[in-house]
Amino acid sequence: MSSRRATIVVAALLVTGCGGESHQDLRDWMRDQGRSSLGKLDPLPQIRPYEPFAYNAFDLPDPFKPRKIEPAKGNSRLAPDLARRREPLESYPLESLSMVGTLAKNKAAYALVRTPDKDIYQVRSGNFMGQNFGVVTGITDTEIKLKELVQDSAGDWTERSSTLQLQQPDPRTQGGKR
Repeated sequence: MSSRRATIVVAALLVTGCGGESHQDLRDWMRDQGRSSLGKLDPLPQIRPYEPFAYNAFDLPDPFKPRKIEPAKGNSRLAPDLARRREPLESYPLESLSMVGTLAKNKAAYALVRTPDKDIYQVRSGNFMGQNFGVVTGITDTEIKLKELVQDSAGDWTERSSTLQLQQPDPRTQGGKR
């Protein structure tokens, strides 16, 4: 065992002797590099104190409150008669109405119009339809011609021509089996 002990002591001495300052040259180089590369920082920007903005336009509309934009009251000769009693078909958008047929009574042409509620109305020239003050100007076997009054962004009323086409019957719902 003594030779074994002697071997361990010799190995410990060798390891201790090798461990010293073996990387001193690397440490010296790092220290030299640190001295030559001193960085320079820019000075911090000057911070100005907060100056609140005084809002003095109290007579102008508040841009953060929703409001209804009222169109200007244009003095147009086309303006609709708002005091007139409204007809039943004026409570529906024109796109939701459909022409389903025509008929003639006392030499006058009538069109049959179906509402979204599945009600059928007879209309003739001069009746009103749709929500844009549309007046029926003509009825043929295949369409109803209308003149509508719409208001532009300046508040002026303009005329627009529209038609309501005859809807072809759906063969699946016409007689026979469903």
